[in-house]
Amino acid sequence: MKKHEETLGSLEHIVLLAVMRLGENAYGITVRREIEQATGRDLSIGAVYATLARLESKGFVRSHTGEPTAERGGRAKRYFRLTADGKHTLRKTQELIRKMSSGLRGLGAT
Repeated sequence: MKKHEETLGSLEHIVLLAVMRLGENAYGITVRREIEQATGRDLSIGAVYATLARLESKGFVRSHTGEPTAERGGRAKRYFRLTADGKHTLRKTQELIRKMSSGLRGLGAT
């Protein structure tokens, strides 16, 4: 499957949405917190980083290392941002979900 035709798994989808929502402040812990606050889903930080690594290998996010900080014992944060391919794939996945959900009964608010 070509990269531009690929759709996202549910965790990839949620992580990409969190990265997009966070903008320049997207790094592992903030992505995890954003998902937890928005969905109530408690993910391990390992699952978040593994998903971010997979998304980066697919070309859907890019990362860069920030400056080391004293609060982190001199370690630097690794920041992530959505790429054009990531945004396109996110849009295609959202569209696919809308199409598959269209006209289904029983998915509305109770």
